[in-house]
Amino acid sequence: MIDAHHHLWDPSRRRYPWLADAALDPIRRPYTVDDLRAVTGAAGVRETVLVQTISSDEETREFLATASAEPLITGVVGWVELTAPDVADRLAALSGPLVGIRHQVQDEPDPSWLTRPEVLRGLAAVGEAGLAYDLLVKPPQLDAALAAAKALPDQVFVLDHAAKPPITSGEWQPWADGVAALGALENVYCKLSGLVTEADWAEWKVGHLTRWTEHVLESFGASRLMFGSDWPVCELAAAYEVVVDTAVSLTSSLSDAERLEFFEGTARRAYRLVGGLA
Repeated sequence: MIDAHHHLWDPSRRRYPWLADAALDPIRRPYTVDDLRAVTGAAGVRETVLVQTISSDEETREFLATASAEPLITGVVGWVELTAPDVADRLAALSGPLVGIRHQVQDEPDPSWLTRPEVLRGLAAVGEAGLAYDLLVKPPQLDAALAAAKALPDQVFVLDHAAKPPITSGEWQPWADGVAALGALENVYCKLSGLVTEADWAEWKVGHLTRWTEHVLESFGASRLMFGSDWPVCELAAAYEVVVDTAVSLTSSLSDAERLEFFEGTARRAYRLVGGLA
């Protein structure tokens, strides 16, 4: 099993603006590789992909060094300034198991940020470097994500957290149509991750996630859908092993071959991870 989406952080060493909300107090503490080993070992996860948390070259370099020294972490989705004129050189200077790039597009005030010419140029450089690009967007930004994915058909895109469906409010559109449109593009993959924190943190049940999961499965299929825990963020609503068990339950209708794709094969292909499935 590959956990294709988790984080590490240490608020005693670095500022994380998104952690400032008082509701996030329970996870405002250091999360280390030792913590990661403990939760993944108990859940049977054998490989992970470590994902950036802030717009920081320094964090990306540290994550690459951490992954190079830790066999459990087989890939890093880092950050680079996409709009920098020398973005290709910056990507080439990063050393280690870099498999993708991400930017917190969800925080950009311009919903069309992904379609800006300078951003598309940066995304093209990510593809030329052989890396995937993780789409961290919310439903209002799905149109721009679709336009970017269409403009760069040879670039692999990975939709994080299924575009954060509004599970608590139950507002089906425009999320559903946006996800379906992205799922129709062969260069776009999706992570079934982060759903427990889009639901009611205290009252959610597996059944609350079923409709949303079924739509994502229908849109992408098991061969372009992958498991991600979104740990430690998930701890706001559920422990790591509960997230894994929930993913197993939500994909119980899949065949054995499809479940192997969901829990390993898709992540290995999208991020070009070494080993396991061919």
